Amino acid sequence: MSNDPKESLPTAELIRQMSEQVSRLVRDELQLAKLELTEKGRNAGIGAGLFGGAGVVALFGGGSLVAAVILLLAQVMPAWVAAVVVGVVLLVLAAILGFFGKRRVSEAAPPTPERTIASVKHDIDAVRERAHR
Repeated sequence: MSNDPKESLPTAELIRQMSEQVSRLVRDELQLAKLELTEKGRNAGIGAGLFGGAGVVALFGGGSLVAAVILLLAQVMPAWVAAVVVGVVLLVLAAILGFFGKRRVSEAAPPTPERTIASVKHDIDAVRERAHR
């Protein structure tokens, strides 16, 4: 006979202990997943904040470059004309970008996965055809 106390336990008790251990393992794994996701979410939030900050700084940098172009043009024309010229150029560029952006968004609409739907319908038809044979 062995000295292992588990060998003398009834099967029902062993199953109960196994159930408790599996339950504890699942709870521990869920807690670990929760902690990991919390940490990843915090890092993603910090990263998004830094990315947003970079965008704000880039916007100020772009504004400074626009001001520099206006000041450069002001050397050969009145400052208000230079500002109007730069403003018109920027508005035309914005209109062109907006046009192409709208066209791309229109191409993406509606947001249904049409190829996947067609593929699933094809698969269903194939299954039905085989089921009738």
